[in-house]
Amino acid sequence: MKEQKITFSAPGIYSDLKQDLPTPIKLNIPKWYKNLQHSFEVPTIKGCIPFLETLTTGYLLKTPQTMKVNFNTPNPETGRPDCFINLSRELKNDVLFAHALNLMYHGEKGHPTSQVEGCPYIDTNKNVPFIKIINPWKITTPPGYSCLFLPPLNNTDDRFFIIPGIVHTDKFPTEVNFPIVINGDKYPTLQTVIERGTPYVQIIPFKRESWKMEVVSSDIKESRKNKLMQSLDLVHTYKKIFWDKLSWK
Repeated sequence: MKEQKITFSAPGIYSDLKQDLPTPIKLNIPKWYKNLQHSFEVPTIKGCIPFLETLTTGYLLKTPQTMKVNFNTPNPETGRPDCFINLSRELKNDVLFAHALNLMYHGEKGHPTSQVEGCPYIDTNKNVPFIKIINPWKITTPPGYSCLFLPPLNNTDDRFFIIPGIVHTDKFPTEVNFPIVINGDKYPTLQTVIERGTPYVQIIPFKRESWKMEVVSSDIKESRKNKLMQSLDLVHTYKKIFWDKLSWK
């Protein structure tokens, strides 16, 4: 199987820091999953290859700045609920800002709720504007390949998540930024610090192709035969017969 290449680029003043670089997401497998045991006698989700692939497929972006978040608190100017972001001194007075990098600045606005009127995210975000995490990395894929950007699958931060999207990263000439939704279902109000280096975006490159769907009737005998085979040992049957392991590095 041919190995494709994805490139993450940022000005040397940033990338040379070697901090919080993009990585294969397989390096971010949660501890709870690693601690699980699995056997035929005592099966757990650790034996489920489809679940494992959600934790190992693609690449990971980490937050480039430390952000102090005050969510769903009154705006001093309007009195209406709002979301305030303060940057830590770590980057606030940092030399990086002198180089006009793609990073968040004080007073930077996100997206008003009017842009997604009727979307359930408005309720989750408690009807306050959506803030946006600015990403310093430009992402480039081979011709014909796009990237799916989504919260880390089965390993999402419980305080916030990005709004998923797809970008033709073989053609798009600049960085992709990420509006986020605060988990107001769990935190109606929230004062928290999102530390620099917090995992927040999973990137899955894929080849762009057109598809046409078809709905057909299957053979009942063949279906019963397949179900019987799966019932004997679904985990090992899938892994040995159906699964093609991919390399992410």
